[in-house]
Amino acid sequence: MDNEAFWRALDAAKDGDKPLDVAVVDHLSALPAEEILAFEHRFSRLRDAVYRWDIWAAAYLIGGGCSDDRFSDFTAGLVALGRDWYERAAACPDALAEHPAVRIAAAAGDQEVIFDEGFNFVASRAYERLTGDSDAFWEAWEAYTEATTEEDGEGMGESFDFGDAQQMRRRLPRLAALHIGPGPG
Repeated sequence: MDNEAFWRALDAAKDGDKPLDVAVVDHLSALPAEEILAFEHRFSRLRDAVYRWDIWAAAYLIGGGCSDDRFSDFTAGLVALGRDWYERAAACPDALAEHPAVRIAAAAGDQEVIFDEGFNFVASRAYERLTGDSDAFWEAWEAYTEATTEEDGEGMGESFDFGDAQQMRRRLPRLAALHIGPGPG
Protein backbone atom coordinates (compact mmCIF):
# COMPACT_ATOMS: atom_id res chain seq x y z
CA MET A 1 0.00 0.00 0.00
CA ASP A 2 1.46 3.33 -1.01
CA ASN A 3 0.76 6.70 0.62
CA GLU A 4 -2.09 7.51 -1.78
CA ALA A 5 -3.91 4.25 -1.02
CA PHE A 6 -3.34 4.74 2.71
CA TRP A 7 -4.85 8.23 2.74
CA ARG A 8 -7.76 7.07 0.57
CA ALA A 9 -8.48 4.27 3.07
CA LEU A 10 -8.35 6.73 5.96
CA ASP A 11 -10.60 9.21 4.16
CA ALA A 12 -13.08 6.45 3.29
CA ALA A 13 -13.33 5.50 6.96
CA LYS A 14 -13.96 9.13 7.99
CA ASP A 15 -17.24 9.28 6.10
CA GLY A 16 -19.46 8.41 9.04
CA ASP A 17 -20.57 9.22 12.56
CA LYS A 18 -18.35 6.69 14.35
CA PRO A 19 -15.15 7.60 16.17
CA LEU A 20 -12.28 7.43 13.67
CA ASP A 21 -10.50 4.46 15.22
CA VAL A 22 -13.73 2.42 15.19
CA ALA A 23 -14.51 3.45 11.61
CA VAL A 24 -11.00 2.51 10.44
CA VAL A 25 -11.25 -0.88 12.15
CA ASP A 26 -14.59 -1.43 10.39
CA HIS A 27 -13.10 -0.42 7.04
CA LEU A 28 -9.93 -2.51 7.43
CA SER A 29 -11.69 -5.63 8.69
CA ALA A 30 -13.50 -5.83 5.35
CA LEU A 31 -10.14 -6.10 3.53
CA PRO A 32 -7.92 -9.16 3.03
CA ALA A 33 -5.40 -9.82 5.81
CA GLU A 34 -2.49 -8.78 3.57
CA GLU A 35 -4.07 -5.34 3.03
CA ILE A 36 -4.44 -4.84 6.77
CA LEU A 37 -0.74 -5.58 7.19
CA ALA A 38 0.07 -3.21 4.32
CA PHE A 39 -2.01 -0.48 6.03
CA GLU A 40 -0.08 -1.02 9.27
CA HIS A 41 3.20 -0.90 7.37
CA ARG A 42 2.32 2.45 5.77
CA PHE A 43 1.00 3.76 9.11
CA SER A 44 4.30 2.79 10.76
CA ARG A 45 6.30 4.51 8.01
CA LEU A 46 4.26 7.69 8.37
CA ARG A 47 4.72 7.66 12.15
CA ASP A 48 8.46 7.02 11.74
CA ALA A 49 8.73 10.02 9.41
CA VAL A 50 7.53 12.36 12.17
CA TYR A 51 9.57 10.75 14.94
CA ARG A 52 11.66 13.89 15.30
CA TRP A 53 12.69 16.25 18.08
CA ASP A 54 10.79 19.22 16.63
CA ILE A 55 7.57 17.18 16.47
CA TRP A 56 8.24 15.88 19.99
CA ALA A 57 8.63 19.50 21.16
CA ALA A 58 5.21 20.29 19.68
CA ALA A 59 3.76 17.29 21.53
CA TYR A 60 5.49 18.46 24.70
CA LEU A 61 3.87 21.90 24.45
CA ILE A 62 0.42 20.60 23.49
CA GLY A 63 0.46 17.82 26.09
CA GLY A 64 2.05 19.72 28.97
CA GLY A 65 4.95 17.24 28.77
CA CYS A 66 5.43 14.13 26.70
CA SER A 67 6.88 10.72 27.58
CA ASP A 68 7.97 8.09 25.03
CA ASP A 69 4.58 6.37 25.19
CA ARG A 70 2.66 9.63 24.84
CA PHE A 71 4.80 10.59 21.86
CA SER A 72 3.76 7.34 20.20
CA ASP A 73 0.14 8.35 20.81
CA PHE A 74 0.88 11.83 19.42
CA THR A 75 2.42 10.54 16.19
CA ALA A 76 -0.58 8.21 15.77
CA GLY A 77 -2.85 11.20 16.34
CA LEU A 78 -0.99 13.22 13.71
CA VAL A 79 -1.71 10.52 11.16
CA ALA A 80 -5.33 10.33 12.34
CA LEU A 81 -5.72 14.08 11.64
CA GLY A 82 -5.52 13.22 7.95
CA ARG A 83 -3.16 13.97 5.12
CA ASP A 84 -3.43 17.77 5.10
CA TRP A 85 -2.67 18.32 8.77
CA TYR A 86 -0.14 15.49 8.88
CA GLU A 87 1.82 17.04 6.01
CA ARG A 88 1.53 20.54 7.46
CA ALA A 89 2.84 19.36 10.84
CA ALA A 90 5.61 17.31 9.21
CA ALA A 91 6.76 20.38 7.27
CA CYS A 92 6.38 22.79 10.21
CA PRO A 93 5.29 21.47 13.63
CA ASP A 94 4.46 25.03 14.72
CA ALA A 95 1.62 25.00 12.15
CA LEU A 96 -0.37 22.88 14.64
CA ALA A 97 -1.06 26.15 16.47
CA GLU A 98 -3.51 26.86 13.64
CA HIS A 99 -5.47 23.62 14.06
CA PRO A 100 -8.91 24.50 15.49
CA ALA A 101 -8.90 21.62 18.00
CA VAL A 102 -5.43 22.61 19.27
CA ARG A 103 -6.55 26.22 19.77
CA ILE A 104 -9.74 25.18 21.59
CA ALA A 105 -7.86 22.68 23.75
CA ALA A 106 -5.18 25.23 24.66
CA ALA A 107 -7.83 27.72 25.79
CA ALA A 108 -9.56 25.00 27.83
CA GLY A 109 -6.36 23.55 29.32
CA ASP A 110 -7.01 20.23 27.57
CA GLN A 111 -3.71 18.39 27.16
CA GLU A 112 -5.10 15.35 25.34
CA VAL A 113 -5.83 16.82 21.91
CA ILE A 114 -4.08 14.97 19.04
CA PHE A 115 -2.84 12.21 21.38
CA ASP A 116 -4.65 9.09 20.10
CA GLU A 117 -3.57 5.84 21.75
CA GLY A 118 -6.43 3.87 20.21
CA PHE A 119 -5.36 4.71 16.67
CA ASN A 120 -2.10 2.83 17.28
CA PHE A 121 -4.06 -0.42 17.29
CA VAL A 122 -6.58 -0.13 14.44
CA ALA A 123 -4.80 -2.67 12.24
CA SER A 124 -4.39 -5.25 15.02
CA ARG A 125 -8.05 -4.88 16.03
CA ALA A 126 -9.18 -5.24 12.39
CA TYR A 127 -6.95 -8.28 11.90
CA GLU A 128 -8.34 -9.87 15.06
CA ARG A 129 -11.89 -9.20 13.87
CA LEU A 130 -11.08 -10.76 10.50
CA THR A 131 -9.32 -13.84 11.88
CA GLY A 132 -10.95 -14.25 15.28
CA ASP A 133 -7.47 -14.68 16.78
CA SER A 134 -6.01 -12.00 19.06
CA ASP A 135 -2.42 -13.20 18.52
CA ALA A 136 -2.60 -13.67 14.75
CA PHE A 137 -1.83 -10.05 13.89
CA TRP A 138 1.38 -9.90 15.89
CA GLU A 139 2.63 -13.17 14.40
CA ALA A 140 1.73 -12.02 10.87
CA TRP A 141 3.20 -8.56 11.52
CA GLU A 142 6.52 -10.04 12.59
CA ALA A 143 6.70 -12.11 9.40
CA TYR A 144 5.59 -9.13 7.29
CA THR A 145 8.22 -6.78 8.71
CA GLU A 146 10.97 -9.34 8.19
CA ALA A 147 9.98 -9.54 4.53
CA THR A 148 9.62 -5.76 4.02
CA THR A 149 12.64 -4.26 5.76
CA GLU A 150 13.46 -0.72 4.74
CA GLU A 151 16.31 1.55 5.67
CA ASP A 152 15.85 3.83 8.64
CA GLY A 153 15.14 7.50 8.13
CA GLU A 154 17.53 10.35 8.58
CA GLY A 155 17.28 10.53 12.35
CA MET A 156 15.47 12.80 14.75
CA GLY A 157 17.15 16.08 13.88
CA GLU A 158 18.70 18.44 16.39
CA SER A 159 17.95 17.72 20.02
CA PHE A 160 17.11 20.63 22.32
CA ASP A 161 15.80 21.33 25.82
CA PHE A 162 12.01 21.28 25.86
CA GLY A 163 12.08 22.77 29.36
CA ASP A 164 13.81 25.92 28.11
CA ALA A 165 10.90 28.31 27.48
CA GLN A 166 13.06 30.75 25.54
CA GLN A 167 14.23 28.01 23.17
CA MET A 168 10.69 26.70 22.74
CA ARG A 169 9.46 30.21 21.93
CA ARG A 170 12.21 30.57 19.35
CA ARG A 171 11.65 27.16 17.69
CA LEU A 172 7.83 26.91 17.97
CA PRO A 173 6.66 30.49 18.53
CA ARG A 174 2.93 30.02 17.81
CA LEU A 175 2.56 26.84 19.86
CA ALA A 176 4.63 28.34 22.66
CA ALA A 177 2.41 31.43 22.69
CA LEU A 178 -0.66 29.19 23.08
CA HIS A 179 0.81 26.96 25.79
CA ILE A 180 3.40 28.91 27.76
CA GLY A 181 2.45 32.46 26.90
CA PRO A 182 4.39 35.27 25.30
CA GLY A 183 7.99 35.77 26.20
CA PRO A 184 9.36 38.68 28.18
CA GLY A 185 9.27 42.10 26.72
